[in-house]
Amino acid sequence: MTPAPAILVRGVGKSFRRAGQETRALAGVDLDVGAGEFVSIVGPSGCGKSTLLRLVAGLLEPSEGTVEVLGRRVDRPVTELGIVFQSPVLLDWRSLLDNVLAQVELRGMRAADYRARALELLAAVGLAGFEDRLPHELSGGMRQRAQIVRALVHDPTLLLMDEPFGALDALTREQMRVDLEALWLSRPKTVLFITHSIDEAVLLSDRVVVMGERPGRIDRILPIDLPRPRGLEARESAGFDAAQREITEIFLSRGILRRGSILKA
Repeated sequence: MTPAPAILVRGVGKSFRRAGQETRALAGVDLDVGAGEFVSIVGPSGCGKSTLLRLVAGLLEPSEGTVEVLGRRVDRPVTELGIVFQSPVLLDWRSLLDNVLAQVELRGMRAADYRARALELLAAVGLAGFEDRLPHELSGGMRQRAQIVRALVHDPTLLLMDEPFGALDALTREQMRVDLEALWLSRPKTVLFITHSIDEAVLLSDRVVVMGERPGRIDRILPIDLPRPRGLEARESAGFDAAQREITEIFLSRGILRRGSILKA
């Protein structure tokens, strides 16, 4: 028997109403994400990528359609997951280790039971020796690594990531991409990853979901057939070039990207 998907989205739409005006964020979205799969969603700003992630997490309710996670219909916040947002929200007065352990404390668990795991994960992302540092003593990349560890410390089944590298410089972002893949390969999770970067989506994912402009619909889902691990050299492969070009052509055909500037000298 084929195992049930970890995430099942059927006919989902989402509208927001403010000051008498309705904004249609998503319409007719269908998506399956298999257990242990790394799936990225790429699309233009405002197409509903983050809205879809919040529907999966149970932080929003769909206007129509259904969302299931781990075989259960989502009608409240899902607890079997970790979430990583674009900006790492760390408590200024707590050390790096204590910020990571805040996750389990908020869940009513004993922080002492998760200390060893927290230290192990911090070491795995290159933060060994920084456990006692305060957030202002860390770089942006280090703070983002800490947020990823905090999302994983309670060993969730799912990891939802909403443009986690968007605020980082290009070099740090590339290294974070390599480190995230290594962490995922060593500790498999089902990952739903939101990004604006075509390259990032191709290099990280088993499949890439391409979304069109608002109201967001899935335009195409592309399998990515590249061997893992996908280090820096993966950009030189023919498979990467082909996938990157295919996604780019989708956006060009929809007018989301243009081959030349519309500005005149």
